[in-house]
Amino acid sequence: MSIFRTIKEDFCNIKRNDPALHSVFEIFFNYPGLWALFFHRVAHSLYKRGLRFIPRLISGLSRFVTTVDIHPAAQIGERLFIDHAAGVVIGETAIIGNDVVIYQQVTLGGVSTSSGKRHPTVGNSVVIGAGAKVLGNITIGDNAKIGANSVVVKDVPCCATAVGVPARIINCNDTKNEELRHDMIPDITKEVLNYLFKRIAVLEETIKTGDIKLMEKEDHELTEIYSSFIKSMR
Repeated sequence: MSIFRTIKEDFCNIKRNDPALHSVFEIFFNYPGLWALFFHRVAHSLYKRGLRFIPRLISGLSRFVTTVDIHPAAQIGERLFIDHAAGVVIGETAIIGNDVVIYQQVTLGGVSTSSGKRHPTVGNSVVIGAGAKVLGNITIGDNAKIGANSVVVKDVPCCATAVGVPARIINCNDTKNEELRHDMIPDITKEVLNYLFKRIAVLEETIKTGDIKLMEKEDHELTEIYSSFIKSMR
């Protein structure tokens, strides 16, 4: 697809992804993510031709106008939707597939200063929630979802949902179009702490009563609960 058709698709993609859009005129004035993507398409096209200064200049001007920082070498597929856009950072060696949705304050960054591939590869139809940090040369599989404010430092399988700091896999299925419901995401830290508190309570009660059999019974029940919770995250 030519750069002109790709840019046209970017503009049409706003209508498909944002129910807040009420008129075509809003596209030109209220979507900094779209304009950041437009500037990147131009800068990336020049960058592939061996130019360096002009693409970086375009990238710098785009960052000043839109608050979105995309390195001109980053490879971005078709129909990327950057919602709200403020504070989004996409590194030099990042690769993004088609039909990806990225919310504000997302970083696709590196964890190394060495040359080579050091930024994430994001598959097709991925959703990355607001404030998420995806760091390093890792792969986010097709149709995966990253929860808001998660810090992802390991690969995420296709169709999986990852949340937390560091991010953990809480769901992995073949459902491609299921929405990312942040109100239904389990509190991983809370569940682990509850398990530890209950385990400590069992040990304290055993020390007081000396009932080893009761401890073994309750400890076995806690272990089963914890094991079930861990399996539910895979």
